[in-house]
This record gives sequence, C-alpha cells and structure tokens, in this order.
Amino acid sequence: MKTDNPYIKQFPDLMKGKKLLYVHGFGSSGQSGTVNRMRQVMPSASIIAPDLPLNPQDAMDLLHKTCDIEHPDLIIGTSMGGMYAEMLYGYDRILVNPAFEMGDTMVSHGLVGTQQFSNPRQDGIQDFIVTKALVKEYKEITQKCFNGVTDEEKELRVVGLFGDKDSLVDTYNLFKQHYRHAIHFHGEHRMDDKSFMHSVVPAIRWFDDRQEQRERPIIYIDIATLRDSYGNALSSCQKAYRWLTEHYHVYITAPVSMETDESMQQTTMWAMDYIGVDAYKHLVFTDTFELLYGDYLIAKNRVGGISFMGTHIEFGSDTFKTWEDTLGYFERLGGQ
Repeated sequence: MKTDNPYIKQFPDLMKGKKLLYVHGFGSSGQSGTVNRMRQVMPSASIIAPDLPLNPQDAMDLLHKTCDIEHPDLIIGTSMGGMYAEMLYGYDRILVNPAFEMGDTMVSHGLVGTQQFSNPRQDGIQDFIVTKALVKEYKEITQKCFNGVTDEEKELRVVGLFGDKDSLVDTYNLFKQHYRHAIHFHGEHRMDDKSFMHSVVPAIRWFDDRQEQRERPIIYIDIATLRDSYGNALSSCQKAYRWLTEHYHVYITAPVSMETDESMQQTTMWAMDYIGVDAYKHLVFTDTFELLYGDYLIAKNRVGGISFMGTHIEFGSDTFKTWEDTLGYFERLGGQ
C-alpha cells in the first residue's frame, strides 16, 4: 500500500490491533508530525498521543493514568518524552534521543522564558513560560530516572535510539549504564521520515515479533555481497536488505579467520553505518556456513563450493548477478 508521502510506507500488519502510546517532546503535543507518521505507517494500530502538561509531575501522573486505562502494548518517547517513557516500567518502550538531563538542557539551550508550542494543542494554548522554578522541577524529576530498572527492563523491555547528528541532547553513555540496547542511527534530534522509517520502524518490528512469538524464515547474507573492495555499499543492497527484514529474520555473516578485535569492530561499524538499526546484534562472525541454522544463505561461491543446510543463493552468478536480481527472486517467494 502507498501513501501520499513518497518516503513513507504502510505496514498494515505491523502492531495490528495493538495500542501504541506516543510521548511527545518538550514544547510539542500529541498532534506532532511523528504521530502522523505512526498513523500512516501502522494504520491497523491504535495510536494514543495525549498532550502533556507543562509541569513534569503532572505529566507523569497523566502518563501513569493513561497506561492504567489503555494498557499500551508499546510506548515510544522522543526527547523529553523519552525521559518520561523510561520511568513507565513494566511496558515495552523505545526511547528516541531521550533527554535524561532535561533541566540542564533547558538552561543550556535557552529554553527559559516565554516559549511557543511547536504544534497545536487541544486546550488551544500557544504560549507558555519556563521559569527557574519549573527548571528546578525538571531537574528533580530526572533524578527519578533509572530507579526501577530490573534485569528484565535492562535486557528486554527498552531500546534506546540515539541520532549521530543530535546537537541538542547526548545521553547515550548515561543510557548505556542502565540498559543493554543503546543504538546509534543516522539522524538529528528531531526525527524525519527517513530516520523514522529506517531506525524506529525496525525497533517497533522487533517488539511486535517478540510479543507475537512470530517466527520468520532466516536469511544469512555474507558481507562480501554487500560491499565492494573499497568498502562502499553495492548498488541496491540497502534497498534489498530493508525489504528482506520486513519478511525474514536477516543476519550478516563475516569471516572470523585472520580477523583482529579491531578489524571485527570495524566490520561491525560498517554494518551499522551502511545498514543501520536493522543490523544491530545481527552480525555473525564465522568461517563455517555449514554450522549455521537457517533457510537461505546469500553468498558468493567459494573454491570447493559452499556447504549450507538451507538454500544457497549464489550472489554474482548469472541468475543472481546483482541485488536487484536477488531481491526479485525473494519478492516472488513472498516471504516464504
């Protein structure tokens, strides 16, 4: 299905029949562009996006009440909303550029004094005033962050996404002290269509799959099929990879022999740089394809051939010469 926005793709089955609570950032509202994106991308989900009170404790009270009534299947918070969402323990959560040092951020970026809401609010209010007393209240509430982190929260409940060009907030290291899944993505503090589709949607899909205990066919892609000898991504490989992740569990394989810790780290960074969030924790270092459990392996042929328990897609052959050829094959399979 298509939308009027050329950058947005609809996924009717993503979070189908579920409730998703969006917690907006400072000076915004439940009418933000991110909410519109979510409703376009997930038309079968119910998106709940309340306008938050300016007072932080009132905002937290509203969010707790909303959760008690709605029981959301997933919570997504951005910036200040990420700070609030972190404290909504017991729910699956995605925190995007969370502002865990909100009081300091307000001071350092000149947010004290008269301000305007960036999006319309249901109460019709357009202007508001940030006082020193309000800044103090934000500093006090951020002291409550991370107080409810359990092993389950750390390992399963929370994913943090951090834009590599975010010049407003940088809490990556702070988040990583408390949670396992801290991921950088290509983007700024405010999400645009591209960063939402390529970074947030994969994280939503992870939670949806886990909640549904959904199993997909497994594809391994050898890294040599994704990049050339100069380390540049091959034509259409990113497009193909993103399509495959919509229908399969996809992993990247890379050789382990002759690899040093430094070169393995460089390989991991390449995967995150060119593939992005989809590649997070999906890189497998191995020289023995026959030990991999899966349905498909996309790899160039080797001297002596390749032994793999599933179907070997010989990349570079006449049938699968390019990624467009390879993608066409899997499109015909329709996720099988």
